[in-house]
Amino acid sequence: MSQNIAIIGLGSMGFGMALSAVRGAHRVWGDDLSAKRKAEFVVEGGETSPLSEAAPQLDVVAVVVLNAAQTEDVLFGDNGIAPKLRKGAVVMGCATVPPEFAKDMEARCTALGILYLDAPISGGAGKAAQGRLSIMASGHPDAFAAAKPALDSLSETVFKLGDHAGPGSAMKAVNQLLAGVHIAAMAEAMTFGMTQGVAPEQFLDVISKCAGTSWMLENRAPHIVEGDYSPRSQVAIWPKDLGIVLDIAKSTGFNAPITQTALDQFKAAADMGLAAEDDAAVAKTYARQAGITLPGE
Repeated sequence: MSQNIAIIGLGSMGFGMALSAVRGAHRVWGDDLSAKRKAEFVVEGGETSPLSEAAPQLDVVAVVVLNAAQTEDVLFGDNGIAPKLRKGAVVMGCATVPPEFAKDMEARCTALGILYLDAPISGGAGKAAQGRLSIMASGHPDAFAAAKPALDSLSETVFKLGDHAGPGSAMKAVNQLLAGVHIAAMAEAMTFGMTQGVAPEQFLDVISKCAGTSWMLENRAPHIVEGDYSPRSQVAIWPKDLGIVLDIAKSTGFNAPITQTALDQFKAAADMGLAAEDDAAVAKTYARQAGITLPGE
């Protein structure tokens, strides 16, 4: 079943999702602050008419922006799209946000007769472009039904975590805790190995086949080995996402010291001017402290 879909936010994840939706035979509008990015998507098969004109025709709006503030602005800001949607359309909130924020977005959409799916995404830019994302979703069964054709084109796995918003974002916080810690731990282990004469490429070859590996290690360590910090996922994302984890933890009296340590490393990387680099660049904080030189430097 073909749908009219808008993907708002054409970053590394959103652009791949938009391409996957086009391949799924949907009509897809891409929107982004970057006119260049929007033009690039039109070349790939995106619709050319303005999103503001298309809004009443849309079946699904996937909001793939950085944070809660941007999500709220896209939906309910001065030029917010939510009031322009037809009743029964579904909004997919794909950013990493606090569960309480997701619940608020659901309530405000419901008041307009719009469905809301709390739908954080995972898998990286590669899987986004392949239509193979994992989506940690929660929402009313009607929201799942309304979004199903889009979900089928965008994802390999959709986890149905509850019948209201919140649980999806809670699960994403758990995932981000692990992902952020794993990236920082990979960077620490690789640079520690370098101080012991273990070359980065040797580290990757051996550890990726041993018990110490992780998905993040296998995905991010090659960036360091290649000396390529083109941003697939930026350092800047992690102070936000791990900050959300710690805010949630604090609200329940839960102590998360490992998360705090990882957060401190990403903040240090950002303070070094690395915020816009690939998040594997957190390894540079360790390299600088240890006085070692990473590949490509």
